[in-house]
Amino acid sequence: MNNQPLRIAIFTSLYAPYLTGVSIAVHQRVRWLLQQGHKVFLIHPQINDKYPKYIGNRPMPGLDELEPFPNFSSYAFPTQPLIFYKSLPQPLHYRHWSDTKLLEEFQPDIIVVEEAPQLRGFYSLYIQGYGRPVGSEYAKRTGTPLVSLFHTDIIAYIRYYLGDRGFNLIRPILPFLVKQFSEVYDLNLFPSREQLAKYQSFKSQRSEYLSFQGIDCQKFHPTNICYDPIPEDRRPIILFVGRITTEKNVFQLLEAYPLIAAKIPDVHLIVVGRGPQEEEFRTSAEKFKSGVTVWGESHGQELLGLYARADVYVNPSITENFCTANNEALASGTPVVAAMATSASEQIIPGHNGLLAEANNPTDLAHQVITILENPTLKEQMSQNARLSILEFDWSVCMERFEKKLYEVVSGVGQASRLSL
Repeated sequence: MNNQPLRIAIFTSLYAPYLTGVSIAVHQRVRWLLQQGHKVFLIHPQINDKYPKYIGNRPMPGLDELEPFPNFSSYAFPTQPLIFYKSLPQPLHYRHWSDTKLLEEFQPDIIVVEEAPQLRGFYSLYIQGYGRPVGSEYAKRTGTPLVSLFHTDIIAYIRYYLGDRGFNLIRPILPFLVKQFSEVYDLNLFPSREQLAKYQSFKSQRSEYLSFQGIDCQKFHPTNICYDPIPEDRRPIILFVGRITTEKNVFQLLEAYPLIAAKIPDVHLIVVGRGPQEEEFRTSAEKFKSGVTVWGESHGQELLGLYARADVYVNPSITENFCTANNEALASGTPVVAAMATSASEQIIPGHNGLLAEANNPTDLAHQVITILENPTLKEQMSQNARLSILEFDWSVCMERFEKKLYEVVSGVGQASRLSL
């Protein structure tokens, strides 16, 4: 392929030090593109004193890793905390900054928007937020291709928070909203086939599947057991890593735990993360004493060691979309028990690298964990299969596909423009 390096503008709703799967993915994507020689302009959320202090102190990769690249530039758009989630950002309205001006100065070949719904204000129900699609004004005027990358399953979140009754009330208008939202972009990319099919059923326009959501399989590896942060604890370990918040169904872990402990008396549940329900979760976990550890956030070698040390990774969330943590566990050689959610069956092959449980069913979740822990031979086979099952989603593989798609889009828009002259 004899393609020239591209000028790529990337808008993201989340970036370090805001700790989410999106933040980590964006950082990896930008770094890889820079390493290939592309010029990248990253437009990301600002951190300010309106957020909890621990956020700004997180030891996670960010701009400090990217700024040494001569082909990198960035802009931090002004933010305020989300109404319903004070540790995550929402961009201020376009009165406070100009995406069009930024793009006029950079003159990109292509514009990529990561987690576009949050940039529109969807996460605060339009009460806050930018109010119109970022990049759309510039893209329309200049003919620059505009691409959206879907991460969060917004429809699943709506259903979770409204319940089935509330969801059914608004369901008739969802196809209109999804169509209106998606037709702004020249292409909408989904990392999950199941998510793509779901959104196409809601009239998503110009939408394709592309496995752009990878993990670093060199970093997450079974040999990280050498970093085991609990070497004296030889109990069977069940691990969860993620935000402690209701949409992650974390309290179902505490419902499942006593059922597991009844069969595996010395089992140890470790919950890694922080979130709005952290204190409530800690209080609820106290009755299990040393059986449940609320670890807090974990980074670097400690986190790598926990993934490799765990006997089973468990994920009760039903709002996931190609969950990064599931993949990190699999790459670390740890079988996964996950609740059925969008894309879960694309990650977990029952009996091969883990097991699937009924959604919102802590009893079945516990049963699947017990099945693995009571059968050492099955657990060993799943551990061996786990890493092999995820190698196709290594960052280098995913990013080569992503880069190829960017060139296709740029070339396709260019050809279309020439044909229209």
